[in-house]
This record gives sequence, structure tokens and C-alpha cells, in this order.
Amino acid sequence: MPLKLAFTASERPEAQAACAVLRKRYGESNDPDVIVALGGDGWLLECVHAHFRDERPIFGMNMGSIGFLLNEYRESDLMARIESAEQTRISPLRMTATNGRGEVQEALAFNEVSLLRQTHQSAKLRILIDGKARLEELICDGALVATPAGSTAYNLSAHGPIIPLDAQALALTPISAFRPRRWRGALLPHSAKVRFEVLECDKRPVAASADTFEVRHIREVEVVEAPELSASILFDAGNGYDERVLTEQFSS
Repeated sequence: MPLKLAFTASERPEAQAACAVLRKRYGESNDPDVIVALGGDGWLLECVHAHFRDERPIFGMNMGSIGFLLNEYRESDLMARIESAEQTRISPLRMTATNGRGEVQEALAFNEVSLLRQTHQSAKLRILIDGKARLEELICDGALVATPAGSTAYNLSAHGPIIPLDAQALALTPISAFRPRRWRGALLPHSAKVRFEVLECDKRPVAASADTFEVRHIREVEVVEAPELSASILFDAGNGYDERVLTEQFSS
């Protein structure tokens, strides 16, 4: 039986136009085997959040600007590319954020959980790993915890390490650290429980984001991997996630 496909596209006009072409050429199913996403990395991330519980793999094609998690856009041979594609499974982080009023909100992040100052004043954070304080005070613009899949995104821009998927590690990376000035972050076991406590939270308000979900005026945030959940992303044969990670580390 041929694969049944469904197509989705970002709001970019070129992505919408390509989506219309592919639908006409390959047809579309209401009960697809694979979802084809057209856009940038941000759109792919939205599709992952929308569909990972359906257990349908996503084959992304780049109609955006970066496209690290996406395949090259081509109209031809789509079925053959998907049938021979390499599958990568990624698990999210679970963020539990408590605001100054004691209200608790949870969200998932396939890329990273990030904390950022809300005003001109630097954030002051205490960082605990598995219940033990490892950094009593970090003065910074913020900090983030990234999954291996998210290590090439915001984490890399903040000078964090690139992590292969099978490394079973998380990146804890400061954002514009002021004190301690030379602290570059840490690599943590994927099972680590990370807790951020916001010091002087009324004077120095901080927001926390799990991918695109944001909570403002937080008091504390707990981040832990959710290994019972996962999403499946498809890459062209010979150009899977591990190959892209190696290529990125040797790029100029």
C-alpha cells in the first residue's frame, strides 16, 4: 500500500504555494501515515507539538531560513524519500513553573526551557541539580536547559555545546552571564532534575519559556526530561540528525 500523506505549511507565501503543489501532486489523507511539514525549524517544532501524541512521523522540508531539522525541498520523488528516510525519536523536557502568586503551570519543550529577565535589570538565579545547590547565585540575562535536538538552536547561539542524540545528556547554558563571569554552563545526565530559584523575583522579574509557551513573573522552575513521551522526525537517508550534528561542529 502506498504511503498516505498529509501536508501542512507555515504562513509564508512560498510555503503555502509549495503545499498546494504537493497536495495536487500526491493527494492528501485524513488518516495519514506521515505528515509533511513545509516551513522553517519553528514551524516543524509547532507540528511536533501538535502531532506527537498521534504517533505520526513528520518529514519536514525547508521553506524557511535555517532548516537544521528539515530536509531539502524538492517536489519529485517524495514517496521514495520518505520510504527510505532515517527516523529520529526525540523526547521533550517537562517544565513546571511557579509564579509569584504560587500558581503552577506545566508545559513541554522539545528544544529548550529558557529563563529570561523581563526588565533592564539582570536576573539572579540559584541553580539546583537533583536537589543540591550547585550555583548559589548566577547574575545573568537568563539561562536555559536544552535537549540534544535543541542543542543546535538557542543553546548554540548562547555558546552552549552541541549534543549528539545518543549522548543521553542535557545542556545547562547561561545567557550573558555577568557573575560568575567565566561560568560556561554544564553538561548534565539526561535524568537530572534541574531547579531554578529566582532571587529577588519582585525586583528582578523573570519569564520562563518551554519552546513557545511562556510564563511570566516566575518564582521557581523545575525542568526534567519526560522519557515516556517522544516524537518521530524523518530525515533523508544519509543526512540524518547525527550527520548534521557532525557537519555543524566542523562548519566555519
